[in-house]
Amino acid sequence: MAVVSEDRNGTLIIGASQAGLQLAVSLRQLGDTAPITLVGEEPHPPYQRPALSKEFLTARTEFGALAFRDPSYYADAGIRLVCGERVGELALASSGPPGSGVAGTTYGRELPFDRLALTVGAAPRRLILPGSDLDGICYLRDHADAAGLRSRLAGAVSAVVVGGGFIGLEVAAAARALGVSVTVVEAADRLLGRAVAPLVSEFYRQAHQRRGVEVRLRAAVSGFEGEGGRVTGVRLSDGMLLPADVVLVGVGVIPRTELAEQMGLECDGGIVVDARCRTSDPTVVAAGDCTVRPHPMTGEGRLRLESVQNAVAQAQTAAATLLGRADSEDGTSAVPWFWSFQGDLRLQIAGLAAGYDAYVVRGNPDDERFSVLYYRRDRLVAIDAVNCPADYMAVRKALALGTDIAAHRAGDTGIPLKALV
Repeated sequence: MAVVSEDRNGTLIIGASQAGLQLAVSLRQLGDTAPITLVGEEPHPPYQRPALSKEFLTARTEFGALAFRDPSYYADAGIRLVCGERVGELALASSGPPGSGVAGTTYGRELPFDRLALTVGAAPRRLILPGSDLDGICYLRDHADAAGLRSRLAGAVSAVVVGGGFIGLEVAAAARALGVSVTVVEAADRLLGRAVAPLVSEFYRQAHQRRGVEVRLRAAVSGFEGEGGRVTGVRLSDGMLLPADVVLVGVGVIPRTELAEQMGLECDGGIVVDARCRTSDPTVVAAGDCTVRPHPMTGEGRLRLESVQNAVAQAQTAAATLLGRADSEDGTSAVPWFWSFQGDLRLQIAGLAAGYDAYVVRGNPDDERFSVLYYRRDRLVAIDAVNCPADYMAVRKALALGTDIAAHRAGDTGIPLKALV
């Protein structure tokens, strides 16, 4: 059991997300003995969210198995967990120690703090269209969303997924596994357009269609049709009506910046942080999906990363920053990685392909086992590996070491990539 000094208010972490929990855990691992309060809107302790669009929907995993920690962990670690309460007011003190202040929840609870961390995440982007308030139109971000979607899919004949990104395609794969007829509607001219090369987009279109998913590209939604308050179809801008017992809208997320804006912190498509996770007020840190940050490999520009790896790495750095441990390893400089399991299609990504000017295909997409290595100015910057975990690990290692894999040799499947690192 952690020995906690009670003569201070300690750290308040707003957002019981993976980043929030990791930040609390990291504070303890770094020897912090001050009180820690972790507050979140959901009635549950922090849990793994990626499975909500995959194993949980198909009932291969139940919610209880997704908890990050045993319930006894929080008391043993001296972490005060406040569930089911939203922080509505937040202010730094005008006098007293820098970074101290008080937060107020919508239940009237006051939470004083000496140090503050924002790990508030993001919320689904919602469609405001005729019929968008009908029952059966779902979004997916938390357990309540996933439980509602799972219940509806269990009795559905047809489903429409609006949005051909990762969440949309993961839900489409899960729904097909349940025997539901699925149509994916994407306004752009390809799937996963912001994340992968056109070749990979086309592979996923064909692969999902082989599994019985109808994919409609360049298709805009104009509204939803319903009967008795429930959705019955999705109307496209060309007038076509797609029947649907359930609709999943997955058109991206919006970083939750309300509290940061209330405090006057700089926000620009997210809460702006530096490489040490400091906000525009250096006494306040932020981590996870709510932030925009410098490029993790080059330090250039600003970007927002939605991944478990980024949330964990930023949280570790934010904890060190709160404790004044500038000499600690900067976790935010780690190689970004991400995964998306769509049924038996397992995509693993390492690095950031944005700005690539060439790529090499390793293997045959028709075999549903291949990799795409991305290059910029003849340097390896990222990989998309479909059912090729060894290729993924080799490139991730190369990027972490700062070494390269020559493009003219990368496509030779007779040579393991790890031999080229």
